[in-house]
Amino acid sequence: MRETIKFLTVLLLGAFLCVTACHSPKTTSQETFFTWEDSYNRHIQLDTAPQRIVSISPAITEVMFLVGAQDKLVGISDFCKYPPETEKITKVGGMHNINFEVLLSLHPDVVLIGSMISQKDVDAIEKMGIPVICIVEESSLDGMAEMMEVVGKITQCEEKGRAEAAKWKDKITERRANAPAPENRKCIYYVVGFGDGGDFTAPKNTHIEEIIELAGARNAGDSLTGWNISREYLFKINPDIILVRNEDKEAFQSRYPYTLLDAVKEGRVYGIESGWIDVVSLRNMNAVDYIAEICKPTWTPKATKE
Repeated sequence: MRETIKFLTVLLLGAFLCVTACHSPKTTSQETFFTWEDSYNRHIQLDTAPQRIVSISPAITEVMFLVGAQDKLVGISDFCKYPPETEKITKVGGMHNINFEVLLSLHPDVVLIGSMISQKDVDAIEKMGIPVICIVEESSLDGMAEMMEVVGKITQCEEKGRAEAAKWKDKITERRANAPAPENRKCIYYVVGFGDGGDFTAPKNTHIEEIIELAGARNAGDSLTGWNISREYLFKINPDIILVRNEDKEAFQSRYPYTLLDAVKEGRVYGIESGWIDVVSLRNMNAVDYIAEICKPTWTPKATKE
């Protein structure tokens, strides 16, 4: 009898513990995987790690390849063209003409966007039940390090994201430390736009200016507050070096009145890959290295005319 009572006691205790465990909070499945205040100041919460991701940002797409999370990319924007492997990934439209039908058919766990997506499109995606996280392409190269860390966390590549962010910061620190003194920097004019529609270049406090300065040169538009530059001012500064997109180089250097600039007459016009410089991305460091290389010739920069 005594043994029977002991058995029933143990049985009841086990049943009680089982019921208690079944109704207690689950320490794993109910833990929040990711929380963050995104670039639009929205509180973001992902309960589970996303396995199917759509990126509508070239910079984010590049970072996902960098941290080794490319296998989770099921869709990208039409503008995500680097690295070459992106050709094989389904396209969901551009920044302002997202194909929501294709997007929905991919069954993404999350959509990662940059600064070019409208609030209307964000709302449309969220109404389909798909979480949206905005990671703005920062206006400075330093901001790319944060993007690497955040994307690393979202994609479960946190260690790789931190490591790449640290390497990126080290590169920037090294280039700043080795940059020549301001008075020894060559003046570089980057042709953003030219011709009958007007002349445009990067003004101060832009990522393009930062690229030029990291390369050890001086931005010709460093005193401008807007992207427009008058031809009078362009000829006044008479830049030492002119940078222009590869596809525009021949047209620019053969067009009057740019043919009168010393840099054009003396063969100091250089083409550059637009993807290296026009938007903030990992390839900005390619632009830094390229500009630093073309600044190596022994000719000395001219002083800015007053």
